[in-house]
Amino acid sequence: MHLPFNQSVGEQQLQADLCIVGAGAAGQTLARAALERGLRVLLLESGGQDFHKATQDLYAGPNLGHEYYELEHARLRFFGGTTNIWGGRCVPLAPIDFQRRSWVPHSGWPLTLAALEDGYRRAAADLQVPEDGYDDALWQQLDTANPFADSAALDSWFWQFDPVAERFGWQRAQALLQHERSTVLLGATVTEINVNADGSAVTGLAVANLAGARRQVTASNYVLACGGIENARLLLASRSVQPAGVGNDHDQVGRYFMEHPHARLAAGVDGTGFNLWHASRKRTVPGSGRAVAPAFVPSETAQEQHRLLNSAVTFKFKAPPGTGVPAPQQLYLKLKHDLSPGRAQRVLWHFYRSLRVHYQDRLRSGVLKRQARRGKAVLHVMLRAEQAPNPDSRVRLSEDKDALGMPRGALDWRLTELDRCAAQRQAALIRDEFAARGMGTLQLSEWLDGPGVAWPVDPTVSNHPIGGYHHMGTTRMSHAPHSGVVDSHCRVHGYANLHVAGSSVFPTAGWANPTLTIMALAHRLAEEITRPGS
Repeated sequence: MHLPFNQSVGEQQLQADLCIVGAGAAGQTLARAALERGLRVLLLESGGQDFHKATQDLYAGPNLGHEYYELEHARLRFFGGTTNIWGGRCVPLAPIDFQRRSWVPHSGWPLTLAALEDGYRRAAADLQVPEDGYDDALWQQLDTANPFADSAALDSWFWQFDPVAERFGWQRAQALLQHERSTVLLGATVTEINVNADGSAVTGLAVANLAGARRQVTASNYVLACGGIENARLLLASRSVQPAGVGNDHDQVGRYFMEHPHARLAAGVDGTGFNLWHASRKRTVPGSGRAVAPAFVPSETAQEQHRLLNSAVTFKFKAPPGTGVPAPQQLYLKLKHDLSPGRAQRVLWHFYRSLRVHYQDRLRSGVLKRQARRGKAVLHVMLRAEQAPNPDSRVRLSEDKDALGMPRGALDWRLTELDRCAAQRQAALIRDEFAARGMGTLQLSEWLDGPGVAWPVDPTVSNHPIGGYHHMGTTRMSHAPHSGVVDSHCRVHGYANLHVAGSSVFPTAGWANPTLTIMALAHRLAEEITRPGS
């Protein structure tokens, strides 16, 4: 059942085997998997069925570090979360993402890719995407060849795309909402995690709404699934028993915030490159109707040899950046930022995206080819970077408080010199690959030779000029409490019944969009929570 959270909610409805905080991709995936395993599930969602400005304002907070999106614009706070405007990109992490890399400080997961294979299989089924088809083998099904097929330095990977818009939205969640062992409370914001005197177990959650109602909820197990910033914020703000916050005995909560920074690595200087762009553009797999798009990533050997991060590049054929933001991109940004993300506005946004897809599939190639002949468009190498784990990049608590009296979250996002230097070396590697194949000359971007941690914010790079809106790492997974917040099963170190779901547990970010891995981890967590003796 689903209910608005208010004073009339009965005590029976506030008790469960499993209480999940947050109804985004992580929370809903976990809830469904737990219901399949016979648990009674209580799902708490701070927002309502759709966007509401007052609730969205609970996300507001200051940016203290590198330039970033306004925090209240970087996420959505209603049922389904930010997946309501998700582009649907799916790709798993690579084996190297889980490995300890000597040239990447703080790298390595306390589990391997093999431990997530079953979770990935289940997540792929949830999203109606193939279990495989993410690597080089997919080129055989396309009507073109891998332009770097014989390269020892560059591997190709593919994004698959979830074909359903707003898969986690209210209208598509009826099975979850109507399940006899499921209770979904809307407008229910957790303001504190209550723990026992010795800080070894959670005893309940303090929940409030904007109308002034306040209650306690109890369960056998609790899972935080409210995003990379909010998971850390809630742990830090729960200070009644532990002054530094829950799970923060070693000052690890909130640290290692990571994004996927975007930037322009290089541009063609001799008018060539159209054929490369055409070969590597987003396209439909013949006979299947499913969309895929390639990305090019340094091989594991190249990463170790050149001390690179696991970052991806794509190729765009467009006007030089000096010409400004193209009109279609300006329209996209206007729709995104000038209109509230309510249902009517999202319908308009989805319609715009469908028009763009039609244009890209049917018309764009011809338009760009004509522009190339007139010298009005050139090839650009775009970077979707892995950010190196950095303990000084973190979520903190602000002195300001929100409408419910909670300290606001503050983001102190920081990059390191390794991030820029790795990008510089990757750009040089790609330049050399172009030269070796007679593909033309690349001019590397000037910012790569800048000092220290310089990283540009270039509005012409893409619709997401700073990063991918991917919040990772603030409750990282680790073998021991002194180096992270949760163990390999996403249980908070030292706590018997508190877990964290979502990309905040990622020790490293790789280049892959996080949603598929978030869901794989949620399936694995459901299995762990329901395992006898856990």
